[in-house]
Amino acid sequence: MKAIVIHEYGEPEVMKLEEVPTPECSGNQVLVKIEAAGVNPVDTYLRTGIHAHAPKLPYTPGKDAAGVVEAVGDEVSRFNKGDRVYTADSLTGTYAEYSLCTESQLGLLPDNATFEQGAGVWTPYATSYRALFQKAGAQKGETALIHGASGGVGIAAVQWAKNKGLAVIGTASSGEGRELAKENGADAVFDHANEDHFGDIREYTGGKGVDVIVEMLANVNLERDFEALAMFGRIVVVGNRGSIQFTPRLAMTKDATIYGMSLFNSSQAVRDEIHAAIFKGLESGSLRPHVSSSFTLEEALAAHHAVIENKALGKIVLTI
Repeated sequence: MKAIVIHEYGEPEVMKLEEVPTPECSGNQVLVKIEAAGVNPVDTYLRTGIHAHAPKLPYTPGKDAAGVVEAVGDEVSRFNKGDRVYTADSLTGTYAEYSLCTESQLGLLPDNATFEQGAGVWTPYATSYRALFQKAGAQKGETALIHGASGGVGIAAVQWAKNKGLAVIGTASSGEGRELAKENGADAVFDHANEDHFGDIREYTGGKGVDVIVEMLANVNLERDFEALAMFGRIVVVGNRGSIQFTPRLAMTKDATIYGMSLFNSSQAVRDEIHAAIFKGLESGSLRPHVSSSFTLEEALAAHHAVIENKALGKIVLTI
C-alpha cells in the first residue's frame, strides 16, 4: 500500500510517499481502508519532533481519518467488515491507504456523513467538547467566547456550544472567516486583528463579560482574555505556540480558573462519552464538519504548509 513515511523530524519536506506492507490485524485490532484523512495542526507539531508526544521514527503521520472496515481481529466485538467508521487515533498512522487501529480507537460514522466529514471529526470535535463541557463545565444560558472560530476546532466549538444553548461569540481575522463562524451558529463574531476587540466583546455582553473562553493561541491572548472574562469565568487553553508574561492577579481579581488540556491525556471513559455525543450530533445533523480544502495523499506536504500558513477556514483533508 501507499503511505506517507517520516524518517527524520523537520519541515513538511521530510514527508515521503512510499510503498509499505499492508498491516494485518489480530486480537482487538481493526484494519480500516482509508477514504479520507484529516490534517490537523498537531500533526505538524508532531512532525517537528518537539512535541511532548512526538512519535518514534520512522512513522506514518495522522490520527484522524474515515473509511470502511476491511478486516477485524478475533477479539473485536463492536465492528464488522464493511462498517463505516472514523478514527480517533491509529496504531500505524492514517496518511495511508490502510490503517491499523484498536477497536477503542474507532467510532461509527452515520450514513448521512461523508468520509471527508468523518476525517474532520475526532480532533476538532473531541477537543472542543472536552474543553467546553468536560473541563469548563459550560452550561445552557452561559456565554462562550471561541477564539479562531473559523478553524476546525473553532467551528466544532461553535456548533457544540450553540447546540447546548449557550450564547456564542467568535473571533476570526478575515471577513470570510467571520461569515463562516456565523453560518455555523455564532451570535456575534469579532475581528481578532482589531486591537480593541476584547473591549468590544465585553461591551457586547453589556459589561458582564463571557463565562467561558476556548483559547486557541494562549501565548498571544491569555493575558488579554481577562478583559473579556466575567467574574468566576473559566479559560481552557487548547492551543499555544510560545511563552507569555502573565500577571496572576488577573486570575485572582476575577476568581477565575485557567484549565490546560490535551486530548492525548483523556481516558477511555472520557473518549467513549465523546464518541457517543459525536455520533448523536452527526446523525441528527446538529454537528456539520466543514471541509474547506482537499489534497491527495501525494500532496500531503502542501497540506501541512496550508494548515499552518493559511487562514483557517474549516478542515483540511487528504483524499486517499
